[in-house]
Amino acid sequence: MIIILFQELKIEDKNILDPYFRLNYHENAHLNFTNLFMWRKPFNIMWCIEDNILFFIAQYENETFALEPLCTEEKLFVAMDKLREHFKSLGLPFVLSGLEENVVEQLKNYPGGTFEFETNRDEYDYVYNASDLIKLSGRKFHSKKNHLNSFRKNYPEAEYLPINNDIITLCKITINGWYKKRLALMPDDPFIKAERDAIIEVLNNFDELKLKGGAIFMVNKVMAFTFGEALNSDTAVIHVEKADPDVNGAYTAINQAFVEHEWADMTYINREEDMGLEGLRKAKESYRPVKMIKKFSAKFQG
Repeated sequence: MIIILFQELKIEDKNILDPYFRLNYHENAHLNFTNLFMWRKPFNIMWCIEDNILFFIAQYENETFALEPLCTEEKLFVAMDKLREHFKSLGLPFVLSGLEENVVEQLKNYPGGTFEFETNRDEYDYVYNASDLIKLSGRKFHSKKNHLNSFRKNYPEAEYLPINNDIITLCKITINGWYKKRLALMPDDPFIKAERDAIIEVLNNFDELKLKGGAIFMVNKVMAFTFGEALNSDTAVIHVEKADPDVNGAYTAINQAFVEHEWADMTYINREEDMGLEGLRKAKESYRPVKMIKKFSAKFQG
């Protein structure tokens, strides 16, 4: 018998699930509704609430795994019992993904058996001081400040605007053009279409997801845009940041402006992982993260 009855993740589920994301202080950028919603199709993400525990299950490259269950600390082992029985009923190995470090420490004392834990540097989240991203002061940000000043000099009419319905329409038109160029260069990369579709879906549900967003705008053209939300009490997470690759300094401009206008009251900014992509890693490291958030996978050994 299948213990947990999972269902598809829908936009209407946000109000039901959000209280569970707020039960604990999470630093893993994946542990919020928007991130799971926008990637639910490529990862076949499903959910269920049982015994005041929010469960997620997902699939990638023919492997089925559970995400970190969201519950009070005293219910973590109950959640593990239920997941263990669920995977057993399916005849699948019990695998967990995206575990935070504090949960790993608790699972080392799980009375129902032992886990083998692994971590992958490609999945670590980059976290920065919000004040660093706003001010870009000091020698370590000298090149970033130069890029920003150069952008402002070359595009004096460019302005930062919060995302509204009119801007969303322009963002969708713009991003379709950018991804068309990327697909022409890399037609066999399935991630390109998946990422484009995920971003479009978020833009289509922007108000319902209760996000903050911003764009660098000039003469009816979106040069860059981004969106994010509060991840916890002192950290904002940036879900997406996109800029015209032909406009030098556009990424620097949207990065700085978005944090300054929307997240100056936050201590930290989580800019998610680099997925092992060399260029993306170099870009994220160049902003000098103050901490990296490890994520672990676990395989139940019995």
